[in-house]
Amino acid sequence: MEQAREPEPDGDGGKPVVILRAAPHPNDRIFSAESLAALRDRFTVVEPTDEAELDAWLPRAFAIVGQPDLPRQRLRDAPRLRAVLNVEGNFYPNVDYQACFEQGVYVLGCGPAYAQAVAEYALGLALDLARGISREDRAFRAGNERYVAAGNVDAVLLRHADVGLVGFGNLGRALHPLLAPFHPTIRVYDPWLPDSVLRGYEVIPASLDETLSHSQFLFVLATVTEQSRHLLGPAQLDRIPAGGRLIVISRAPVVDFPALLERVAAGRFTAGIDVWPDEPVPADYPARTMEGLVLSAHRAGGIPAAFREIGDMVLDDLSLIAAGLPPARMQVAARELVERYRNRPVT
Repeated sequence: MEQAREPEPDGDGGKPVVILRAAPHPNDRIFSAESLAALRDRFTVVEPTDEAELDAWLPRAFAIVGQPDLPRQRLRDAPRLRAVLNVEGNFYPNVDYQACFEQGVYVLGCGPAYAQAVAEYALGLALDLARGISREDRAFRAGNERYVAAGNVDAVLLRHADVGLVGFGNLGRALHPLLAPFHPTIRVYDPWLPDSVLRGYEVIPASLDETLSHSQFLFVLATVTEQSRHLLGPAQLDRIPAGGRLIVISRAPVVDFPALLERVAAGRFTAGIDVWPDEPVPADYPARTMEGLVLSAHRAGGIPAAFREIGDMVLDDLSLIAAGLPPARMQVAARELVERYRNRPVT
């Protein structure tokens, strides 16, 4: 095996050293040719091929783009480290976040890059559920199309509808202005935000029970923590009004999926689902053949425009930090929250 290359004291030409390990993304997915060239121009960019080479560069590292295993001892071996930039979208427990904060290391996430794409997709799922678009497309292709009123028996308007948002982070705040032209009544449940913040967005702060029981359209936008796992279980799902439309777009573990599918099968409500308990979804999973569902394979956020936004955000924030300024584009992980997340890698 080739011996790990010994890093130069401060990188080529004295430029700060950036360790680039963007997996699962290839570099050309998240960086345009121009932004990658700019990154290499402003920094000494190294791409360790194994753990030994990563360890060799850590003492000189200014930043790590990616999220390799970073226990406390490894972080101690990186005294110059100023930032860890997560480009996958989930904060995993393979980093000692408290050690990062103690060392003054920024922990940054790329979630904001996906928010607009996911929000637009969530709106698309809601409109599909409101008007049966994909359902009637399938019927037409099978020769069973229903014309005019016959195909609209269960159609509803999003305009002036009662809408509920479970969670009001990046996704909820990106979806909110997209809903505005429909003039809905929007209730929001988010225990991490004070009511005054929600009122500032001109939405109604509400309990979980109030949000569920008043929502003709319900968007699940929350992240997953120990407290939010199966937040929507059988009792909560039964609070959704009959004929409601449920959009699951953030994290599957927030919802009890067997209970959800049982209620869809019984005709209680319909659902548009982009995230699943197991991905890839097993071939015999009952949702594949169930009416009342719009199925999507975890594709709401992962579009080229969102990926390239990540690369631009990385370049901008690294440039700011190198200039002695705080990051402005990526999401700064909250010391009080980052270790609560229980997200899984997106395969």
